[in-house]
Amino acid sequence: MPTTRETVLAALHARLQPLAALTLRDEVLPERIPAAGLIILRDGQPGEPEVTLSPLRHHYQHKVELEVVVQAGAGRASAFDDLIAAIGAALEADRTLGGLCDWVEPEAPASVDLPVEGAATLKAAVITVVLHYTTTGPLA
Repeated sequence: MPTTRETVLAALHARLQPLAALTLRDEVLPERIPAAGLIILRDGQPGEPEVTLSPLRHHYQHKVELEVVVQAGAGRASAFDDLIAAIGAALEADRTLGGLCDWVEPEAPASVDLPVEGAATLKAAVITVVLHYTTTGPLA
């Protein structure tokens, strides 16, 4: 039986799958970026939980990262903005990931342009997403 942590992360990954961009989880950056863009979900760290007693519960604010990359030549900025908006819409459509989280909260991205020798420049950002969820223990 998977842990609450893994169940929540798998649900977030599944939530991003319908987007046009290729969505990976904890993979290395591929050599070629798909035309629709790329999203890599990094599992991050759950951090120190707040603990309540009777019944014992651990309340996490787990920070994960979405690495978002596009390489679309002249339309790169527009493609990047469209992908960021699609991620936002996907998360806003179900802020509880089907009831698995208390709340899912993305933070604003800070984008950068990354030059690639002999190829079009990459436009990339890391979006931190905070997953608020509760478990019965740190290993549950």
